[in-house]
Amino acid sequence: MPTKFPRARFAAAVVVAFVCGLVFASGFDLTRLGWAATQNRLASNSTSAITAPASAAATETAFESIVRATRPAVVSITMQRFARVNPNRGRRQQQQQPDMPPGIGELFRQFGGGMMPQQQGPMEGSGSGFIVSPDGYILTNNHVVEGADKVTVALLDKRTFDAKVVGRDPTTDVALIKIDATGLPTLKLGDDRTAEIGSWALAIGNPFDLSFTVTAGIISAKGRQSAELAQNNPSAITDYIQTDAAINPGNSGGPLLNIRGEVIGINAAIESGTGSYAGYGFAVPITLAKQVMDDILKYGKVERAIMGVTIGPVGEGDAEAAGMKEIYGALVQSVTPGGPADKAGLQESDVITQVAGQRVDDQPTLQRLVRGFHPGDNIEVDAMRHGQAKKFEVKLAAAAESETVASASDNNGAASAPVANDGTREYGALGITVQPVPADFASQNNLAPAARHGLLVTDVSMRGPAYRNLFQGTDVIMSESYPVKRSIDSFSALQDAISSVKPGGVLQLIAWDAQQRTTHVVSLQIPK
Repeated sequence: MPTKFPRARFAAAVVVAFVCGLVFASGFDLTRLGWAATQNRLASNSTSAITAPASAAATETAFESIVRATRPAVVSITMQRFARVNPNRGRRQQQQQPDMPPGIGELFRQFGGGMMPQQQGPMEGSGSGFIVSPDGYILTNNHVVEGADKVTVALLDKRTFDAKVVGRDPTTDVALIKIDATGLPTLKLGDDRTAEIGSWALAIGNPFDLSFTVTAGIISAKGRQSAELAQNNPSAITDYIQTDAAINPGNSGGPLLNIRGEVIGINAAIESGTGSYAGYGFAVPITLAKQVMDDILKYGKVERAIMGVTIGPVGEGDAEAAGMKEIYGALVQSVTPGGPADKAGLQESDVITQVAGQRVDDQPTLQRLVRGFHPGDNIEVDAMRHGQAKKFEVKLAAAAESETVASASDNNGAASAPVANDGTREYGALGITVQPVPADFASQNNLAPAARHGLLVTDVSMRGPAYRNLFQGTDVIMSESYPVKRSIDSFSALQDAISSVKPGGVLQLIAWDAQQRTTHVVSLQIPK
């Protein structure tokens, strides 16, 4: 008993000391009451409050409801391509590999882990798809069914059907197939244009033959481009939704869903050094896929309209040369002679800023806007040309198999030395060495007259502004586009063009790429 009170007094003293210390520290803002206190402090200083997220239980319930409602409309697709026997066999019989479609990373070069040739049987691959009509129409990727001799569809209820490829479009990687069935469950097509970066996304498919797998993540970005896909297919419209929902081999063709269970994309590709998920998945926007589907159903094929231009990204120098304060739009790299854009008056180095009253932010935006029209449609095109706003009425034409809608180009946007003994001349301000186009080079590359009279780039310095913009052995400088329009047909003409630009200013040149057989616009900043 005697020790009880001293212990109680000691405990009380400790509590009092702690409370006093807390009050003292809080007066100097030395304590923080966790995340909630910090959140309140930030909210009080911001212009708009952040809406509190739903509880984990509510999110979990939403996911469960979406999966229950949508999984029955997702299908597994198996394709078979029968082996072609080479009639010219040597001592060792070889089985031909199928032509692999283009795409991003490993996913477009395989189907569900790769297509392994069997000695006597067909080559097989797998992918995913989803039902869009009760009578059996199914959307998937072009690369899932391209080159297939037989396509088989399996449903969640384990029924299987032979499928017919109704139509496909390599430029968007979209295909429409059909099975002979009725009363099927379907998925509702949403609007990817209203989807926000950071919103929930669910992917359903058959990765690694793990049927009807569901993964969740968010929309990481929109309008993503693919240099690899564009390089393999210049006509490709590369305007992807990026997500961190796990997408793996076999997911191709499956739906990307929003939190309401609506399809906002078709899972198409991954960016990975290993061929498996590395945090970067890409989906074809559903509004683009629906346009392809509607064309196939209405016309029996995809009706692609073209402007007859090759476009590239707008860099800081391109915007300055165009007289723009903001960097956006699509840079016209080349114009097809006699094509719709040429007839309307568009020129190389123009920056397209609007189409049909809609702002063009970048290359994918222009491609998608043009894709929304049909051959014969007239569209109003706004462009900037060296400080002048221009309007053009362009009548779109039908694209041939080898033509492009508005194809993406990978090319972006002082004193000279005396002529050397080998006939070349160095221009230090640009970091290039050039020479008149040799006759044999012009003949071998079948150069047009304007290019034959230009200057062939023979060397590019890593320290000059032309580095990674002009390329030796293939690029021929033909003309200056800004600040003065003139032909570049001699050493003195190029020197005059350089001399007309103040240090720090932009010189815009038009060059012919003998390898790609197209012109491209180069905006070079003269060193200060």
